[in-house]
Amino acid sequence: MAIEIQAPNSFSKYLTHNYITIFAGGSIEMNRAKPWQRRLVTAFKDYDDVVILNPRRNSWDSSWKQVAKNKQFRKQVQWELDGLESCDTSVMYFDPDTKSPISLLELGLFGANTNFRTNTLPKMHVICPKGFWRRGNVEIVCLRYSIPYCTSLTAAANSIKEDLEHYRRQPSQVNRGLLR
Repeated sequence: MAIEIQAPNSFSKYLTHNYITIFAGGSIEMNRAKPWQRRLVTAFKDYDDVVILNPRRNSWDSSWKQVAKNKQFRKQVQWELDGLESCDTSVMYFDPDTKSPISLLELGLFGANTNFRTNTLPKMHVICPKGFWRRGNVEIVCLRYSIPYCTSLTAAANSIKEDLEHYRRQPSQVNRGLLR
């Protein structure tokens, strides 16, 4: 079963060649966004070497001021940035019931990045169902920068699984023990 690490817990011990890390980015807006991250973890239930970095946390306090001086808020944002920078690949989900300005920001910051560790896995997979208010903008960014684009979580999970199988067939991965 995939391992799930929720913010703000440390994930550094999983940043090795023995694990594939997937950052679950995207819509989190409480009481608006569906808790889709659980479905992502379930989609990888047969993958013991997959670690899902989940920024949605059980201990979130909506009274926290969203300013850099607030230690709890800063720790959350830094955890997310660290996860996006260091993950092998990420999912960016745009829930049609949200505006998701932070997710749009993260798409802009990390979408076109190259995955230097694996060099074969796309750094980001985007899920943008019909109804998201800026779907056209998201589609155009994905087309321009060759970011895998799906309209459902199932399709994105299947795309990542195909990428993982391709990655595992690389000769360098056999030598590193990633093929079982």
